[in-house]
This record gives sequence, C-alpha cells and structure tokens, in this order.
Amino acid sequence: MKIIQNLIPPDKWKLPVLILAGILIGLGGFIFKISKAHSYISDKPETCVNCHIMAPQYATWNHSSHREKATCNDCHVPHNNVVNKYYFKAKDGLRHSTMFALRLEPQVIKIHEAGHQVVQNNCIRCHEHLITDDKMNQKDELYTIHRTERTCWKCHREVPHGRVNSLSSVPNARVPVPESPVPNWIKELMKD
Repeated sequence: MKIIQNLIPPDKWKLPVLILAGILIGLGGFIFKISKAHSYISDKPETCVNCHIMAPQYATWNHSSHREKATCNDCHVPHNNVVNKYYFKAKDGLRHSTMFALRLEPQVIKIHEAGHQVVQNNCIRCHEHLITDDKMNQKDELYTIHRTERTCWKCHREVPHGRVNSLSSVPNARVPVPESPVPNWIKELMKD
C-alpha cells in the first residue's frame, strides 16, 4: 500500500502528470495503430508487406506452390511451442522494425543466422515424409552425412521465393498495398 502512495504525485503535480500520462498513452496508442502492431500477432502473409521492402518476398511466395499450404510464419517461425513462437516473432520483429526505422535494411535481404535453423527445422517438419522415404536409401552413409550437414535450400534454392536478388527482382509484381496511415481529415486538408 505504501508503494502505491509513493507513486501518487503531490497535489500541485497531479494535473501535469495526468496531462503527460495522457500524451504518452495517446502517443503509444497512435504508434501501435500506425505500425499495425496488432497484425503481427496473426499468421497472415499480407502482414509481411506492411513493410514495403518485403514485397519481392511476398510476390515470389504468392506465385509458388507453398502459397497453397504454408504462410510466412509456417517457415520462418519456430513451432515447438507457443511461447517460443511469439518470443521469436517479437525478437525478429523488433530487429526488423529497428533496421527499417534506422534505414539499415540491405538492398538484398538474406535470412538472419537465427532464422537458418528455424527454416531448416520447418522444412523437415513439413516434408518429413519425403526425407524418410524408403526409396531414398536411408542406410547409405553419404545420404546421412548430407542430410545432417546441409540445409534444404542448398539444393532447393528457389523454393519458395524464386530468385529474389533485389527490390527490382519482381518489378511488375502485384502485392497488397498497406492502407495509408494518414487520417482522412488530413487528406481532405491537403486537397484544398
């Protein structure tokens, strides 16, 4: 109880503290809305193009066979438990948003080291029936060595993103365009 009493400001500071708290809460809510933070909880692939730099990855995925069965999160997020999934999404999302906000994004996007093992594990999780097929002669020593030392994309380079070398890789691709964060009343003012 004493801790709560210590947090209450003196009477002469109550109004400025309330105003400052209102500004901070309002600014936090505005940033939450404008960044579409709520959309990152979902598994919708359109979320990935909230950041325009991901348009080539979205476009190439959208034209691949993976589109029918897998979303971005099916491949790029761990699926061993819910806590790890959302922890990884939060950590990776914070890194992405920081890089984008500070204009540090590279021209050619490559998977980060932490994502390598996640994608490899998810390839195996979805395609386990293919890599344990009797026709592949699992008893062969070379097969076992190559299966454990190489990643799936060493051979399957263009799955599911094709050849994405830069932002100009897919110049005519159609991707969902995020809504403008500018409120309508400001748009109306700009017309005059």
